[in-house]
Amino acid sequence: MPDTSPHGRTKLVIFDVDGTLVDSRAFIVETQRRTFFAHGLTPPSARQGLSLIGLSLREWVEQLAGPGAPVDAMVDTYRRFMPVLRNDPQYREALFPGIKGLLDRLTARGDMALALATGHQMTSVGELVSNFGWHGLFRTVQTPDNAPPKPDPGMILNAMQATGAAPSDTVMIGDSTFDMVMAKAAGVTAVGVSWGYNPPVKLYAAGADRVVDSVEALRFMLDARFPPPGVV
Repeated sequence: MPDTSPHGRTKLVIFDVDGTLVDSRAFIVETQRRTFFAHGLTPPSARQGLSLIGLSLREWVEQLAGPGAPVDAMVDTYRRFMPVLRNDPQYREALFPGIKGLLDRLTARGDMALALATGHQMTSVGELVSNFGWHGLFRTVQTPDNAPPKPDPGMILNAMQATGAAPSDTVMIGDSTFDMVMAKAAGVTAVGVSWGYNPPVKLYAAGADRVVDSVEALRFMLDARFPPPGVV
């Protein structure tokens, strides 16, 4: 259980996964490519495919494949390819440099709750938790399995309810416009990261309060927003 702030309020930091914590570019692009080819369709460009990451799997398949596409079958095919590519070193997901240290540092502080809000299904999140050693790291995990998909604010509202955090003490960190829209709809601080799949100009247009250019800048921003215990 995280400590509460000196003012008796829980500090909550919610992270998106793909493009924020995890570099999944090669994994996503190749899984999309194989899925579309398996159904006789032309794959989207990498830019098109990555621009919709953050939505639920079904939603972005519908948008990328277009009317008349066998969406249910494509979703099933995509899910079958996922474990295959996760075991291929050429496409395996990896943490962005500095992310492990940031998560370790925030966890060690003991005065805040960490959470995930992602378009992944819970089973997929479980694989990532195992791969990256995240067991017990996140106080609550919000996915389309237990909340409406982004950009609906439901994931953030659920995370605040689960941790007892107020909107004024909650930060949503993500790389997509969907993350920013979701954060503003929930009334929390929206922080974008520039190393993901959407440029800063789009993140600001979607409502970002700030966009950071490095993990170090993100750490400084969180320390300023939520001063560590003992720091006035």
